[in-house]
This record gives sequence, structure tokens and C-alpha cells, in this order.
Amino acid sequence: MSAAEPRLLILWHSRTGASEALARAAAEGAGTAAWLVPAADAAPEMLLAAEGYLFVCPENLGSMSGLMKEAFDRAYYPLLGRIEGRPYATLIAAGSDGEGAQRQIDRIVTGWRLKRVAPPVIVNLGAQTSEAIAAPKTVPAAALVQACETGAALAEGLRLGLF
Repeated sequence: MSAAEPRLLILWHSRTGASEALARAAAEGAGTAAWLVPAADAAPEMLLAAEGYLFVCPENLGSMSGLMKEAFDRAYYPLLGRIEGRPYATLIAAGSDGEGAQRQIDRIVTGWRLKRVAPPVIVNLGAQTSEAIAAPKTVPAAALVQACETGAALAEGLRLGLF
């Protein structure tokens, strides 16, 4: 990445591979602007250093995964009032509807005053039994293309100064 190129932080957590696959597809689309960071490794300074964000996680028990929530918990107060107006988007891997995780992320980033710049992407994988929920996931090709396009659009919007 060149010094002048904006950074798109792709913050992700995955238990069964679906969210990781979506995050990696988005990073491929974003190209050199992508900064792929697992939620467990995220630090407030990383979010501060990025110009835009793509939050990628599974929905677990009707909300975002615990490690993703922990990443927000670590960063929320240190960043309050410091990243206002920056763009964000979301990719959610869900077993059914994904709306709980989506709403939770939107509520948190409202406090940071981030600006949603792309519609939420929720990939419903239909896992409804305990075995299916715990099993490694294969994300449909169309969803990976959508994630790639989302990453590309965010990176290009940052490059062009649209956000």
C-alpha cells in the first residue's frame, strides 16, 4: 500500500469459516487498500489509523459473536469523538436472519457517528441444527462475489474521496 492510499480496515471474526471467507473475499476486492485484522488482534490504534471500516462477523444467538463484541468493547471509549464521519459497511454470516448482529453493530457505531455507505449484506447459510451450526461452512460463490464487490466499492470510494 502506498503512503497516500487510504486504509480500509476489515475487522472480522469467524467460528466456522463463513465470516473469514467473506472477509478474505472483501479484502481481495479492496486490493492494496485492505487491512485484514482478526477481531482478537484489533486495537483502538488500528481503528484510528484506518479511513474506513468493513465489519464482518457471524450472528451467534441473535447477536454478533462475542469476540467481535469484545473488539468493539476494547475500542469504543478510546475512539469516542475521534473517528466521526468515517464510512463503514457490514457483512454478516447468519444461520437464519442475521438482523440481531446487524442492529447491534449499527447501534455501537452510531455512538462513534460512523456513516453507513453500503447496504448491509447478510448471508443466510440456513444452519438450524446444532450439528449444522457448529459445522465448517462453505459460502456460496454469489455471496463471495458480493463480498468482493463490497470491498472493492469501499476501497474505491475511499480512494476517490467520496466518503
